Amino acid sequence: MMDNEYAKHELDYIKRYEAMGYTDQYRIVEDLLENLNSKKRYAPEEVLLMKEHRYEGMSNPSDMSLLYVIKTKDGSQGTMLASYGANADNSIHEFMNSIPEENVSDEEMIPPDAQE
Repeated sequence: MMDNEYAKHELDYIKRYEAMGYTDQYRIVEDLLENLNSKKRYAPEEVLLMKEHRYEGMSNPSDMSLLYVIKTKDGSQGTMLASYGANADNSIHEFMNSIPEENVSDEEMIPPDAQE
């Protein structure tokens, strides 16, 4: 039996990235990316955006979220979850849009789920 692809939740991906070493969490503070553990802050040019995943809400497709997979120039790596659409925190999207294009990866990081 195949699962509805939208039933796959962001947390499944976060767990898979954590298993790959992406264990830090981030937020945007004063237009900088802040590591929640170290409190260190990064400008857009110090950040590598490894992957971006988009999710539609199961009950309401306009409830979308984005999972950003991030590395920083000093070796920190982790994820940041952001709402998308009407409830979006625009500071997150403004920061992500200001990351230099050469710092954005388009390589596939997590293989699609194998059919069980």
